Amino acid sequence: MHRYFAGVLALFLAGCGSAAKDQLVPLEQVPEPVMEAARQSLPEVTFDQALQRSDGRYEVRGKDKTGKVRDVDISANGEVLEIE
Repeated sequence: MHRYFAGVLALFLAGCGSAAKDQLVPLEQVPEPVMEAARQSLPEVTFDQALQRSDGRYEVRGKDKTGKVRDVDISANGEVLEIE
């Protein structure tokens, strides 16, 4: 009986680590509709980093002229979801 529970626990724990993760992507690999939406949403920002979320959306981040970090969440087809 203990072996059964140990086996089920091992399978459960092995499955927990298999979720898709967010990953940094070079700006040149971000789809153009995403970058265009970012530039239009925050024209005063110089973008320097992009993160592709596990659900397919992007977070594009940069700094404005005062040095404040700004980011915008955008769907893969270029729809602005949130501006921070």
